[in-house]
Amino acid sequence: MLLTSKHFPWWRKILGEARTRILLLYLLLMLMVTAAAVPLFVSLFFASVRNRVQENLNREVERFRGAYLEWSRPFSRSDAELREFLADYLAVQLPSDDNFLITIVDNQLYKSNPANLPDVLQPGSPLANRWLYLSRPISGQQQVNDPAIGSVLYIAEPLVVGGRIRGVFVAVHTTAGEQQEALDSVGIFIKVAFGVVLVSFGLAWFATAQVLAPVKRLSTIARSISETDLAQRIPVQGSGEMSELADTFNAMMNRLQDAFTSQRNFINDAGHELRTPITIIQGHLELLGDDPDEQRETLALVMDELERMSRLVNDLILLAKAERPDFLRLETIEVQSFTQELFTKAQALAERDWQLKMRASGRIVADRQRLTGAIINLANNAVQHTRETDRIELGVSLYRNEVRFWVSDTGEGIALEDQERIFARFARASSRFRRSEGSGLGLAIVRAIVEAHGGRVELNSSVGMGSTFTLVLPLEPPKEQWST
Repeated sequence: MLLTSKHFPWWRKILGEARTRILLLYLLLMLMVTAAAVPLFVSLFFASVRNRVQENLNREVERFRGAYLEWSRPFSRSDAELREFLADYLAVQLPSDDNFLITIVDNQLYKSNPANLPDVLQPGSPLANRWLYLSRPISGQQQVNDPAIGSVLYIAEPLVVGGRIRGVFVAVHTTAGEQQEALDSVGIFIKVAFGVVLVSFGLAWFATAQVLAPVKRLSTIARSISETDLAQRIPVQGSGEMSELADTFNAMMNRLQDAFTSQRNFINDAGHELRTPITIIQGHLELLGDDPDEQRETLALVMDELERMSRLVNDLILLAKAERPDFLRLETIEVQSFTQELFTKAQALAERDWQLKMRASGRIVADRQRLTGAIINLANNAVQHTRETDRIELGVSLYRNEVRFWVSDTGEGIALEDQERIFARFARASSRFRRSEGSGLGLAIVRAIVEAHGGRVELNSSVGMGSTFTLVLPLEPPKEQWST
């Protein structure tokens, strides 16, 4: 059993929709981008915090260095005065959060601001011992296992009194606070990003429904189309891919409708044309008696009708092949000798005043057999519309990149209202002198052959004056025909 969408549960229908797949892909991409953005955000945020802390420490040191140079400029200072300066300086400072200002005098902790120092900064700790015997300024970072401290950034500046290093000034910052702020910011970022993704998904769900509305209408219209109703079209609005899709669908429907109409008319006409000989054959066979002469006459008539049916079927097959890419078998043809061959073949059709006009020399690329059939078909058509005393002219001329073959006669001519219709399948114009009814496919075959070569058929005719059919062909057919 062929399963359709109505056999599936609602949730499978939703998952199968193009809109759902697009949005799920969109959601996946958004989540992937968000997931990639989180570590990038954390890295950039931490780098920003480190830069800010480092700048803060540099300002603390620069501030102290300026005060210290100002204090030490007038004259030599004693150790007691150094202690007094450091105490006064720390007393008026207000360090930022997680900042510590530490002073060391005579290899011992003297004062700090704030006074309470974490264990990692207490006297006797590895980091504090590193600052005791400095001979030059240093800066660095120490990672600490204590989560309340994080890591320690510091800048240490030796203090020189009387030409000797008597102490050290250290600006310290612990990063646990900034790290916690960063983690809190990351949490907020993730929540906001997740909310943005959900809101965007919801808005995109409704927006995509509007964008894909032409596709939905196309599906609805496609389901409503049947062989008897091909008139449905999608209204085209705006521009872009969706309007292009609607245009393409409408153009396809126009071609499909034309094809169905042509097929219906073709079947009706072919059925009508085949019905006549079948009826004739059936009628004569039903009335066939035992008389040998009557049987011979009936047999001759049946064979004639069967031959006409065979010609009709062959013509139909030829028209069907004209739509295939391998219809033509191209070769290089010398125009003058080819036209002379055509004229010789045409003269054998009937007694007429045949004329040959050759105004071209050179070569063309064409299908010799198909082109011969088209021109002889025109010559035979001219014979059927002329008397023995009428003139039929076959000619060729070459102008620029085109070659023109024509068949002109002084026969009965074709009425203006019939001149386009006669190229349709099974179409016939009125004729007083016509010798054979034919199948009504001759001129349709001529046009199909010429158009397959990339050319066209021109007709100039006046009632009572005669007709001129001209085949206008390019010297070389379209490139796509070369593949055959």
